[in-house]
Amino acid sequence: MKPKVLLYVQHLLGIGHLKRAALLARGMTDAGFHVVFVSGGEPHSGLDLGAAEPIQLAPCHVRDESFQLLDETGTPVSADWQQRRRDHLLSILQEARPDVLLVELFPFGRRQMRFELLPLLEAAREQDPSPLVFCSVRDILSKIPSPERQAWIVDVLGKCFDGVLVHGDRSFIPFDATFPATHLLESKLHYTGYVTTTTAAGSATGAGRGEVLVSTGGGAVAGPLLEAALAARPLTSLATAPWRLLAGRNFPEESFQRLRKQALETAGGVILERARPDFQQLLANCLLSISQAGYNTTLEVLAAGPRAVLVPYAAGEEGEQSLRAALLAKQGLLTVVEESGLSGTTLAAGIEMELRRPRIETAFDLDLEGAAHSASVIRQALDAKRQQPDR
Repeated sequence: MKPKVLLYVQHLLGIGHLKRAALLARGMTDAGFHVVFVSGGEPHSGLDLGAAEPIQLAPCHVRDESFQLLDETGTPVSADWQQRRRDHLLSILQEARPDVLLVELFPFGRRQMRFELLPLLEAAREQDPSPLVFCSVRDILSKIPSPERQAWIVDVLGKCFDGVLVHGDRSFIPFDATFPATHLLESKLHYTGYVTTTTAAGSATGAGRGEVLVSTGGGAVAGPLLEAALAARPLTSLATAPWRLLAGRNFPEESFQRLRKQALETAGGVILERARPDFQQLLANCLLSISQAGYNTTLEVLAAGPRAVLVPYAAGEEGEQSLRAALLAKQGLLTVVEESGLSGTTLAAGIEMELRRPRIETAFDLDLEGAAHSASVIRQALDAKRQQPDR
């Protein structure tokens, strides 16, 4: 019988967490696990879970940087809603009786979900036999938690978790860059490498050949970048090249139609459309990529290798994308335009800077097999547990 993994993920503003969790699920099913994939965010029709078994909780999301939880009707979640969702999640655990419980981000983030996650972790400890419990977390946290929050995180990890899968490379970004209390977790920490897909190779006649590709991930906060791209185009040496602007599924339809009208009013050569399933092919073929600096998109850009301009999302207390972009720019791999001063003029200047930058021909040496390595860590932990029957 295949070992069973119950994987919990909650995406809120974008879909980056969901996409990374889906890649983990596919990596684990490829490694011989049965994966029950529990999602608490809004359903995403284009998600590839491979052989994983999907279960959708009553979805919730946030509208902006306030991160107020909203239910499926757009209303702030109520105590009754929380109770119903908590009961559903606990019933899933009871029925699945997994060998491994894998929780995405918590307790490093998603504190607003502790109404269901703390009871889930407690119920997992009480099962007989109890599952191994792992946290899945990207290489950089959104902000450095306060000392009090760090102490709480360490306490929860010590009581409830067997390990932490850090989806990154210690030699590039050590986890303590954004979590100073990492030294208290060394026995639980496993660097897995980066979780991403294998990028499609470019082709001479493929979609995206010779284009400027502007992408915005899930798109909930994509407006400023898309508007700046439209304003920047005539100011650059690529003004006559085709520009393809991709707005994610979360970008409001009203704003999408307004920008489409602007695009149609240009001299031509601008395509504005929703995100496409062949995004990696577009990346592999494009002349220049312009994007935010989220985990998934940045890795896809690095793997595809086009010239790139990153505009890291930095609203509120977000610092994850800025740190990632700065480290890559320091390596001479791309150009960064700060969101705080974003305009058509500043983006055009960044584009010209990137076009003048000498290309680094040697590949940037990052481990991009994070999904497979995560499955291996979990397999080894299960094997070790079997050798300790009195655990």
